[in-house]
Amino acid sequence: MTPDIIDTPPALNFYSRSALIAAQALLIPFDCDDFSRRALYPLLDNVREVQSDHNRELKIGGIVVNQFQQRAKLPRQLVEELRSEGHPVLDTCLSSSVKVRESHSRARPMIHLDPTHKVSRELEALYDTLYGEETTGAE
Repeated sequence: MTPDIIDTPPALNFYSRSALIAAQALLIPFDCDDFSRRALYPLLDNVREVQSDHNRELKIGGIVVNQFQQRAKLPRQLVEELRSEGHPVLDTCLSSSVKVRESHSRARPMIHLDPTHKVSRELEALYDTLYGEETTGAE
């Protein structure tokens, strides 16, 4: 059985803090740009504050790299720097694709919109990374 997932807006407010207090673990989406990198450190400070004051059991399940462009130097460099700083960057990266925006505009998950698309396969790999052991043989 997979755990419940709480998806919050990308703002640290009452609702996202409440979710962190209730959660066992969190995933941090990280777009591959300098803006996201600068926003990551205050977020990590806030997570440590929630851990200290409200939820000592809260774990960082990993940083999910999003909007990744394998051929571009900056995204690879940002990911390597995060890893060298000891941050738990997951191995599966989600590529940048217009198809994801199309998925959003049609309100259809990528896996249903285009199951063979590269991003759909990456999302499946991410799921397997996070829950693969728990779901193996579940059917």
